[in-house]
Amino acid sequence: MASFTGTYYYTLDPKGRTVIPAPLREILLSKYGSNKLYITNSPLDKCLHIFPEAEWSLLEEKVRPLPSSDRAIQLYKRRVFSAAMPCETDKSGRIMVPYELRQNAGIETNIVIVGLVDRLELWDKQKWDDITNPDNIDKEAFAIKLSEYGI
Repeated sequence: MASFTGTYYYTLDPKGRTVIPAPLREILLSKYGSNKLYITNSPLDKCLHIFPEAEWSLLEEKVRPLPSSDRAIQLYKRRVFSAAMPCETDKSGRIMVPYELRQNAGIETNIVIVGLVDRLELWDKQKWDDITNPDNIDKEAFAIKLSEYGI
């Protein structure tokens, strides 16, 4: 079954809305049967994660039994779950990106929406360009890490 893939360049309108690309909306409907989403902070990067409702539920199930006394779990819940907002695409395929989330991720007008198999990421274009620039990647460490996963 199809997964989220691709890189799409868009802008936010003055109200903070953007279009979810048509190919990604098609996957939402064909694979998940819904246009309901959750948008939240990335746990590590200055970007936003957008989950289909079903994938969000799976994440909740994974996190729920983890010990709240673990500092990493506390920080993860605070960063991801406390900021999460439900949303759904409107008739034009747009979502509203809440102001607080935009501010936290440093997202301005020019954005990039990236498909990452089970979720989407929303980046400020300049940050995306910086993080994906091959000159900014430790290629040797990257290759070693990927080989550990058989990739």
